[in-house]
Amino acid sequence: MSDLPASVAAFLAGKRIAVAGVSRDPKGHVGNAILKKFAASGYETFAVNPNATEIEGATCYPAIGAIPGDIDGVVIATHPAMAATVVRQCADKGVRHIWFHRSFGQGSVSTEAIDAAKSAGIETIASGCPMMFLEPVDGGHKFICRLLQFFGKVPR
Repeated sequence: MSDLPASVAAFLAGKRIAVAGVSRDPKGHVGNAILKKFAASGYETFAVNPNATEIEGATCYPAIGAIPGDIDGVVIATHPAMAATVVRQCADKGVRHIWFHRSFGQGSVSTEAIDAAKSAGIETIASGCPMMFLEPVDGGHKFICRLLQFFGKVPR
């Protein structure tokens, strides 16, 4: 997609991306799919799940702060009740960009999490999915992107 929204371009400019909310059972879980897509697109990726030490053969970290080095962005693909905790971890780690996964419905977004990110000065995307923008974009995500554009729910 050549005309990326500014917030998306800023997020995707980072090279070290963590995904909070990957699952030990990867079948159909969005966090795992996002993690794989970022890795396949050349990003250095980090899985985050407090209940796992390894996911799909890769190290899994219990929290954002446990990841060594700087993190450029975090995709939150957790239940919304956990999102504010992840945002606070991001603030403590110095993360400057967060993408809350959301297609339809609430997704991973909570008012508390958005407020915490805003208070910490973290740039947020609270709609859509990174897979709508990571090339090559599959047909399903192209369709979802167009649909969300129609409803005004695509990141700006």
